[in-house]
Amino acid sequence: MHYEQYISNKNSSTDEIANPLASPDKATFEAHLARRRYGHFTLTEAIRPAWQLGIVPEAGYRHDSYSDPMSGDNMPAIVAAVSSERLFDTFLQLIESLGDTCDVVLESSHERKSRPQEYRREGIERILLESQLWNFENLLLNDGCTSIAVLHSDQPFEVQLDEHKLIIAYGPVMHMFESILSERGVPQKKNLRVISQGDHMHTSTNHFMTQFEDFASQLHAE
Repeated sequence: MHYEQYISNKNSSTDEIANPLASPDKATFEAHLARRRYGHFTLTEAIRPAWQLGIVPEAGYRHDSYSDPMSGDNMPAIVAAVSSERLFDTFLQLIESLGDTCDVVLESSHERKSRPQEYRREGIERILLESQLWNFENLLLNDGCTSIAVLHSDQPFEVQLDEHKLIIAYGPVMHMFESILSERGVPQKKNLRVISQGDHMHTSTNHFMTQFEDFASQLHAE
């Protein structure tokens, strides 16, 4: 399952940051790239809004839905922006609700393919998965070309940490996800706009591309 409502404006290569639609002078642009904090919200290194700041990053979550293109069915969804210092722990807590055994899908857009390259591992013990997530925390948080989805093995529940470092959760009911987000200090904001809805830039490196390959190998994802 993929969240298709938000269209990425990413044009970056493996080792560079895409230019915004209208470039400022060099000093202004470099200062913008160096900025991570917006009020109480801190970005990871993976993504930056365009320098014009059409959307100012902020913490929060809102309800949405996913429409399955094959069946036409709608699945309730939550889209959450979590400040970087809380992001990884929040993601881990959310996947605890997916059971002791789960499925994993990794996606890589490092080679700028029209569709991300996908790797899947089914039936992994969650405790083993969490161990590997800790080993590759830096990749998951700070690489703008890596995303991961963790799925319940038997029921239609899923939690994603996408390339924009947004958390997107799907399921027939949302209360368990809402409770965790509230416990983690992430407020509900009905009209929340997230960074992927505006012009933005992704960053990555050759090192992250190599790390992604190692991560997929350690998970035995194919």
